Formats: sequence, structure tokens, C-alpha cells
Amino acid sequence: MSLKNFLFPTYDDNRAYSVLLLIMRIFFGILFLTHGYDKLMQHAALTDVFADPLGVGSFISFWMVIFSEVICSFALIFGILQRIALIPMIITMCVAFFVVHGSDAFAIKELSFIYLIVFVILYITGPGKYSFDAIIGDHIVDNTDGEIIV
Repeated sequence: MSLKNFLFPTYDDNRAYSVLLLIMRIFFGILFLTHGYDKLMQHAALTDVFADPLGVGSFISFWMVIFSEVICSFALIFGILQRIALIPMIITMCVAFFVVHGSDAFAIKELSFIYLIVFVILYITGPGKYSFDAIIGDHIVDNTDGEIIV
């Protein structure tokens, strides 16, 4: 698979498939964004006491989660470099599920598990033809040498 096909996959005329991906991107992107927005609005109180499961400090952990939940959510909603944007989102949900809530009952950590599964599925499927990635992909020519030509 070439870099162009990985970042900007093309889709056949399967409209229902792309509409479903669009709905999933918008729905889960907005839901995930609300978590980041709530944290961002409380940043003064949270930056010093935020969980630090990776040992990088509360301040850095907080802003890494904000990047994942706010910036990457917008990229997911609009389908802009979706597969790259989903990497921090998947990592955030892995840390939430396996580390932060690792010893909690499943009922407490199930939301992070649901997000994790949905984000992995969206990573595998790509953004669909109703996305900025599809628009960009239509304007990029992939030659036989694997180089991307705009």
C-alpha cells in the first residue's frame, strides 16, 4: 500500500458505506470533543492535579489528552488526515482503559473501551469519500515509484 492510499484512500461508489463512516466520524468526534472541551474549560484547576499515568508530569499529560480530545476530534469530524489523528485518540483510550481505569470494574471503564473499538474500526476503514482526505486524495497522483505528486 502506498503512502497516498494509506493517507488518502479512494472509495468505490458505495454511497451507503461512506455515509455511515461520515455519521460515525461526526457522532463519535463530537462526543469525544465534549470530553476535551470540559477538561479545557477547567484547565486552571486540572493541569496540576491531572492523572500522570505515563510519568511525564500532570501538565504534559493534561495537554496531551487535550490535543487528542480536541484537536484530533476536529480532524476526525472533518476527515482531515484521519488515520494520523486517530493514533493519539487510540493511545489515549488505551491508557484510559488499561492504565487509568485498569483495576476498575468494567462498568466504569466501558466508555473508554467503546471509544477504543470505534477508533480502531475508523482507523482500519479510513474516512470514506465524504471527507477532506478523499478530496485531497482525488488531487494527488501516485506514480509507480511510490512518490506523491501534487
